Amino acid sequence: MIIENSGVKGMKSDLAHLDETMEQLGFVRWQWEYYRATYDLKIEDKANREEYFLRVNTRVETGKLESPYAILNIEDAYIGRATFPHGLDYESKVPDAIMKQVNGKLAELKSKLAQ
Repeated sequence: MIIENSGVKGMKSDLAHLDETMEQLGFVRWQWEYYRATYDLKIEDKANREEYFLRVNTRVETGKLESPYAILNIEDAYIGRATFPHGLDYESKVPDAIMKQVNGKLAELKSKLAQ
């Protein structure tokens, strides 16, 4: 599910600052290539024994991703439920408690990048 009105879509940052900020918030840059990167945050729903991933897509505006000075534009943020063996279900309903955590993380990200 794409998270509408997250407040982070369209924000910009250099790669070094974005990597540092995302790491502080618990995100990992898993997938990347020269012109785009994806940051993931694992969120566990212990009550239902399920895992969700908050994913933030970015695209390089100037430079290449191998340079810490590359400027990245944040695109959509979305959430999916982990499925076995390795996939994400973006169509299933996300519990309110998980969405509360997701919205909190996105607000923290927006705040840190706005500084």
